[in-house]
Amino acid sequence: MSKLVTIYGGSGFVGRYIARRMAKAGWRVRVAVRRPNEAMFVKPYGAVGQVEPVLCNIRDDASVAAVMQGADAVVNCVGILAESGANSFSAVQEEGAARIARIAAGQGVARMVHLSAIGADAASDSAYARTKAAGEEAVLRHMPDAVILRPSIVFGPEDQFFNRFAAMTRMGPFLPIAAAGTLFQPVYVDDVAHAAELGVLGQAAPGIYELGGPRVASFRELMETMLGVIQRRRIVIGLPRWMAGIMAGVLDMVQFVSFGLIANGILTRDQLRNLARDNVAGEGMRGLDALGIAPTDLEAVLPDYLWKFRPAGQYAELMRSSRKLRP
Repeated sequence: MSKLVTIYGGSGFVGRYIARRMAKAGWRVRVAVRRPNEAMFVKPYGAVGQVEPVLCNIRDDASVAAVMQGADAVVNCVGILAESGANSFSAVQEEGAARIARIAAGQGVARMVHLSAIGADAASDSAYARTKAAGEEAVLRHMPDAVILRPSIVFGPEDQFFNRFAAMTRMGPFLPIAAAGTLFQPVYVDDVAHAAELGVLGQAAPGIYELGGPRVASFRELMETMLGVIQRRRIVIGLPRWMAGIMAGVLDMVQFVSFGLIANGILTRDQLRNLARDNVAGEGMRGLDALGIAPTDLEAVLPDYLWKFRPAGQYAELMRSSRKLRP
C-alpha cells in the first residue's frame, strides 16, 4: 500500500501545491481542514480516493490525532496573518504547531515538515513573529528531526500579495503602501512545495531552511514591477510610518468594536511591526540551493496570473499586436 501524508491546512495557498506534489509522487494525501466541503477541489490532484479532504480543528487534540492515524508523514501549513476570534496567533501558530508535533511523536510518525516564516523571532515586538518562533521551538522539541521551512513572501496564482495590490490599482491613480523601503525576497509557491516534498520524502536534512527567490527588492520596487506586468500607470505612495500606524490602529479598533464582524483585512498594527524588518533569507542559512532547487524568477510567473488586471485583460497582447499592423 502507498504511503500516507496528512497535510494540515492542505487546501491553503501553499498546502494545495504540496498536496498536488505528494499525489504525483504516488502518496495518499489526507488534507486536514476546517471546512472539507470547501476543499473538494483537491480531490482531482490524484486518482479516485487518493486525495481526501477531512475535517480537523488544530485547536483540539482528538481532532488532530484522528486525521493523523496511520500517517507516515505530516506537514503543517496552518498559519494566519491576522487574528480573528478564537484563531489567535498563539492558538494557531504556537499551540497548534506544538499539538501536531506532540501527537506525531506519540503516534510514531516518521517525518514532519513545518511551514514557518522568515522573521520568526522569540524577541520580536510582533506577535506573529514571536508565535512563529515559539511554534518552531515546540516542533523541534517534540520532533527534533523535523524540516522547518521559512519562506519570504510567497507568490503564485492564488497569492494574497500581488493579487491584492493589483486589484487596488483599479480604484484610482494612487497605490498607497506602508514600509515602502522594506526588502523582500519573493519565492515561488511551487518551489516551497518542492522543498516540503523533499522533506516528506526524507531527501532534505533536518533543520531550518530560509527560502527566497533569486531577486531581493524593496516593497516599492515590487509594486513597480507589478505595475509593469499589468500595464497600468499608478503613483506608488509610501505612507509615513506614523500615518500607517494611525490607519492600522483605526482598522484594528473597528474590528474590535464590531466583535470581529468587520475584519481588518487591510493593515493591522502587528503587520506594521513586521513590515519594519526586511524579509530576506539570512546570511549563512540553508536555502533552496541546499535542496538542489533552482529558484523561479518572479517576472517569469507574474504575467501568467496577473494578466486579468490589465486594462484590456486577456486581450491586452492581441490589442498590442494589432496596433503594430496599423499603417
